[in-house]
Amino acid sequence: VRTLAVLALLVTGLFSVGSLAQMQAAPSAAKIAGQVQAFYDQTRSVEASFDQTYFHKLYRRYDRSRGTLRILKPGRMRWDYAEPNGKVLVADGKRLRVFEPGEDGAPGQIIERSLKGAQLPDALSFLTGGARLESLFEMRLLDARKQGYEAGHVLELRPLQPSSHYDRILFYVDAHPDRLGLVHRVMIIDAAGNRNRFDFK
Repeated sequence: VRTLAVLALLVTGLFSVGSLAQMQAAPSAAKIAGQVQAFYDQTRSVEASFDQTYFHKLYRRYDRSRGTLRILKPGRMRWDYAEPNGKVLVADGKRLRVFEPGEDGAPGQIIERSLKGAQLPDALSFLTGGARLESLFEMRLLDARKQGYEAGHVLELRPLQPSSHYDRILFYVDAHPDRLGLVHRVMIIDAAGNRNRFDFK
């Protein structure tokens, strides 16, 4: 059906041969997701520094922090926040532990809960192994130029099972032949329009 539609457009002069070739060469969302999956499936451990920007839509406020992320398969993840307060998140595949430092010299506290429903481990489960993107998300490619990321592809993922913690996730994926599938940025967007952005180095 698609071939017949393209031929009809060519006949009516609404589609050029050049633009047809460009459309045929354009990657699909499934192909980019496959590259991401392949890159991280063959990676046993990951260490990266990150800059996090959280946008509160209701208050029109940005909160910024930075730190280091370490991942060791299967399922282990640790976030060390250097700024602003030294918070630490540790996931062992089943439980998430969060250390919140106290203010003005007060003792900190440790919060422990199940990994299920925790936004970060859930949204980044592909990094820790065991998660298959195509079985968890409906996917499409966004216009990378409009997203300010002309160096690669922007893959939008919407969970097949609705989540109370996020509405969709954007992966900003490297297009360089030597780094196919490498994710440089993750944007987590919830139903209220709040945006949690991570830039990895």
